[in-house]
Amino acid sequence: MNHIVLFEPEIPQNTGNVARTCAITGSKLHLIEPLGFSLNDKYLKRAGLDYWDLLDKEIHESFDDFLEKYNGTNLFFLTTKAHKYYMDIEYPQESFFIFGKETAGLPEKIHEKFAEQRFKVPMIDNPHARSLNLSNTVNIVLYEALRQNNFPGML
Repeated sequence: MNHIVLFEPEIPQNTGNVARTCAITGSKLHLIEPLGFSLNDKYLKRAGLDYWDLLDKEIHESFDDFLEKYNGTNLFFLTTKAHKYYMDIEYPQESFFIFGKETAGLPEKIHEKFAEQRFKVPMIDNPHARSLNLSNTVNIVLYEALRQNNFPGML
């Protein structure tokens, strides 16, 4: 099983889209608080459509709480500040993909601690093109991991 970890997500529509992707791929969604919205938010529910009952999700009070439970697993941090690319990784069947908040990404302390586990999606070099949309980036990376593992349970 793959795991999508959203660090302090701020935009309910993005999280709803990611939740729908997780439900349809059999991936687990981890949300690290604080969230920038309520889990009852109408935009969150709208973006996730009727997939909420298919979703396996876990809420963590903090990144430290998440690490206490999952440190030592296959953690991959997606960030524009990385030097390596997501497509250069061989993904194990159980991988955790950690994505930062929409407006600020991941905090510096996480960058420092996990410097060798950071990866990015290629983009043009333009200061006005800061990053891809969070839910799009999740899809790109998750589907590469699924492809490498022959889409387990999906074909």
